Amino acid sequence: MNVNIDWNAIMIATLKGFIQQLVPVNGIKINAVTGGSGPPILLLHGWPETWWEWHHVMPLLAEHFSVVAMDLRGAGFSDCPLDGYDKAMMARDAHEVMVALGHERYAVCGHDIGGMVALPQAAIYRQAVSHLAVLDVPLPGWTGWEATTARLWHFSFHMNRDLPERLIHGREYDYVSTFMAERFYDHSTFNPADIEIYAKAMALPGRTRGGMEWYRTLAADHAAALEYKKQPLKIPVLGLGGDQRFGAHMVPMLEEFAINVRGGSIARCSHYVADERPDEVAAALIDFLKAD
Repeated sequence: MNVNIDWNAIMIATLKGFIQQLVPVNGIKINAVTGGSGPPILLLHGWPETWWEWHHVMPLLAEHFSVVAMDLRGAGFSDCPLDGYDKAMMARDAHEVMVALGHERYAVCGHDIGGMVALPQAAIYRQAVSHLAVLDVPLPGWTGWEATTARLWHFSFHMNRDLPERLIHGREYDYVSTFMAERFYDHSTFNPADIEIYAKAMALPGRTRGGMEWYRTLAADHAAALEYKKQPLKIPVLGLGGDQRFGAHMVPMLEEFAINVRGGSIARCSHYVADERPDEVAAALIDFLKAD
């Protein structure tokens, strides 16, 4: 375990001014990386990534904001409990991290599964969340949810009990690299060193199962999200996605949940927007957060 912590420390050392800590919340410990100063923003990663998804974006945001990037439960250096992977529970983790760090009111930005966590976080903790940004993901509760997810093979594969864990074990790099490469548009931005980091994280005990559990709760997450729609969010909401993936859907999708939505597509980009176009993502977030 010390080797793993040293590896995490090496990652932290590449980001000047950032520190790492394990934050006890909601009965578990969540790995959080913090830096910068100013109004707080929380960054939530997707699958199969970790907080490292944001490492190009974080220094740019830290010039303007207090930045918190965390590993979701079941990923990276956060705990991997047996249950609690519904997105409302994961939103509670994220909210309690921010409160524990002294941020009573904050913005939240989530990509992929992180976006599925950020939406209920904004819906449940309305007095705490000042701004919501969701990046390139179909959201539970959206009218296009069933039709869209039916076309995404990995959703049904990951929902299988135990099978993905057995097939992926020992092949983490192969699975992660193939999966992510299919969802990049500009492969000049595809960094094998980053893929190695995500594969090593997935190979930590329980982490492959943790990631699969995010998918196994999606039916319940969809039912819960239908309830959130009954009280539309009034805070500013940003929806962004790659023009080769979900970009065209993000604003109309989020307009089903909120009344003040802006955003659109990032050109020449697919799903992993913070990896492919970190400068554009950071600039959009800065403009969004400073506009209101």
